[in-house]
Amino acid sequence: QLQLVESGGGLVQSGESLRLSCAASGRTFSSYVMGWFRQAPGKEREFVGGISWSSGDTYYYYADSVRGRFTISRDNAKNTVYLQMNSLKSEDTAVYYCAARRGAFSDRYIYYDYWGQGTQVAVSS
Repeated sequence: QLQLVESGGGLVQSGESLRLSCAASGRTFSSYVMGWFRQAPGKEREFVGGISWSSGDTYYYYADSVRGRFTISRDNAKNTVYLQMNSLKSEDTAVYYCAARRGAFSDRYIYYDYWGQGTQVAVSS
């Protein structure tokens, strides 16, 4: 079983930055594709970004709405994935979740097996 714990959410003003962390435990971290998703009130959970690695290469994936503003990174020694969010906008307000799955990358949340509890991000305009 893989456990995921997010942290780093908070309230910021438009244009500011936040870094979210997702700490994994219980399994070999590098065996999983990691994804970040978010869910705003009344909306469906949506893909934000993802990271996978294979044969020594790392692959990054971003939703169009965040590409160029958000950056995903990982620290294998700490079993942690990060989501650096810059130039935040009010529409980025949501609960952010990290998730993990085995196999190929997917941007569909239904294909992820492990989830963190979520961390709230609120951006005031």
